[in-house]
Amino acid sequence: MSDDAPKKPLTPEAQRALAEAEARRQAAAALPPEQGGPSGPEPTRYGDWERKGLAVDF
Repeated sequence: MSDDAPKKPLTPEAQRALAEAEARRQAAAALPPEQGGPSGPEPTRYGDWERKGLAVDF
């Protein structure tokens, strides 16, 4: 996609969704780091959980 292409105006719903997403990102950044959680990528985001060599897909 070209950077010089005209941008389509956002609907009020899209603007509200972007504002809510930014608020969630700021709230998550303010939380203390997780202790005792899984190492590596977030398992709920990538679709499987691994403990002691056993992987579980959900």
